[in-house]
Amino acid sequence: MSKSENLYSAARELIPGGVNSPVRAFTGVGGTPLFIERADGAYLYDVDGKAYIDYVGSWGPMVLGHNHPAIRNAVIEAAERGLSFGAPTEMEVTMAKLVTELVPTMDMVRMVNSGTEATMSAIRLARGFTGRDKIIKFEGCYHGHADCLLVKAGSGALTLGQPNSPGVPADFAKHTLTCTYNDLASVRAAFEQFPQEIACIIVEPVAGNMNCIPPQPEFLPGLRALCDEFGALLIIDEVMTGFASHSRVPRILRRGTGFDLPWQNHRRRHAGGCLRWSS
Repeated sequence: MSKSENLYSAARELIPGGVNSPVRAFTGVGGTPLFIERADGAYLYDVDGKAYIDYVGSWGPMVLGHNHPAIRNAVIEAAERGLSFGAPTEMEVTMAKLVTELVPTMDMVRMVNSGTEATMSAIRLARGFTGRDKIIKFEGCYHGHADCLLVKAGSGALTLGQPNSPGVPADFAKHTLTCTYNDLASVRAAFEQFPQEIACIIVEPVAGNMNCIPPQPEFLPGLRALCDEFGALLIIDEVMTGFASHSRVPRILRRGTGFDLPWQNHRRRHAGGCLRWSS
């Protein structure tokens, strides 16, 4: 057995599924996950000494390659000042200002640790603002592992959502309506069935979890119009158009698609150059 195989066997005894994120599991493609020892530039090196060209980039943030000296030195410099303070820092203000400058339509930023936290916060805010409980998501899009998002469509086009993971109560799932990506008719039908109950739509502007599916030209502006018509909020959950390629963000969101809550997160990763973060 290879060292990766031995480590995976040991990991499965200590970690559920042997990995700490489903995206690292190989169950969908077969084989054993590669255990990485180090990385440099465009290459990953596993514990068995094999080198691989990295086409994944840690799922987004490694746009400058691995172990870039400028980033490495900046991380070392910051670590020498301390790792965690439990109090605000000047750097938070600097970073928030940078984000709002890069995305001029974003007024304020709340930073969190994970994509799930970001989407949960956005949905909670939308529900609190509108006083409504139901949300719309799209089949095939992934927005984290919050209970209200681990939902699949019911048996009919307008049936209430059903849990797609054990442990998600049906009472949570029933507030999530699942529509078809790039199909405005399915979204309108949901609004017409529940005209005063839908708090928000949450959508990836470019869907990445069901292969890479770009929106039709009329799709995002159509969502904006439907939200305005029915008094709901539009949550743009950035994935492919996050800060991994931030110059594209204004273009995507200026195609007639104003957003209410542009929550961007680590799975929909900001390119911190090496360190993922969410907002």
